[in-house]
Amino acid sequence: MLKSMTGFGRSLLEDAGISQAWEIRSVNGRNLDIKWRLPYPVRGLEPIWERVVRKAAVRGRLDISLTLSINREDAQPVRLNRELAEEMLAEISDFAESINESFTPDLNRLISISALWEDQTLEPGDEISGMLEQGLTAALDDWNESRIREAKLLETDITSRLLRMQEWVSIIDSRAPDIKQERFDQLHERISQILAKHQLELEEGRFLQEVVILADKLDVSEELTRLNAHLELLRDLLEQGTDAGRRMDFAIQECFREITTCANKIQDTQVQHLVVDFKNELEKCREQVQNLE
Repeated sequence: MLKSMTGFGRSLLEDAGISQAWEIRSVNGRNLDIKWRLPYPVRGLEPIWERVVRKAAVRGRLDISLTLSINREDAQPVRLNRELAEEMLAEISDFAESINESFTPDLNRLISISALWEDQTLEPGDEISGMLEQGLTAALDDWNESRIREAKLLETDITSRLLRMQEWVSIIDSRAPDIKQERFDQLHERISQILAKHQLELEEGRFLQEVVILADKLDVSEELTRLNAHLELLRDLLEQGTDAGRRMDFAIQECFREITTCANKIQDTQVQHLVVDFKNELEKCREQVQNLE
């Protein structure tokens, strides 16, 4: 499936005391570059989630963010170690009794003891991790749908330009024999004029040799054949979709090479105008292809 590198996706899921909002934004890029904005408690899951993203993306710059709210007793960010607190209080009470002193626990002082608090945020359980991965997958699905919609618009635009360029190649191909004949006639006339000034006759054998050399210089049949093949390849890549961006970019470079050679060989006003238009369309296609994955 043909996909654009530019897209946006999101998912909003609330279940079992967990509220998660994923957002994915992407733009074109030569390679896959993923930037994460994750809450501190789940940053340890980034390597796992990156493997999930790489199954859905090949190229582009992705910004992935998660807004997370967990309201569950088994997933609180911190937990009081009640057993340790009770043992501390019991020990102090026994000590106060042994020295005939009264003891009233100060809970405000108790909560300031860092040893009594355990951090629960670094290792989310399998259930929570699985739920968050489902949310990420849903956002990736939405993101992919937006990329497919964008790619269809690009495909329509590129296809229309390819058809236009194909017509221009046909015009150049049909015009090439007339250009050759015009150059042969011009060459014959110029040589005849020069020889007439010196009262010499035209040697047909020598003239035919010059015609052969000129015909070779004006021959663009190979260039037009390769150009047609490249345009056909571009259409096939649009249909195939897989890794189309890189391969289409290379094919467009080859099209530039062939049409430039045609322009250099055929010094004809009509052809030159077509070549200028052809290159303009190629450049627009290249700009569009830069957004394809």
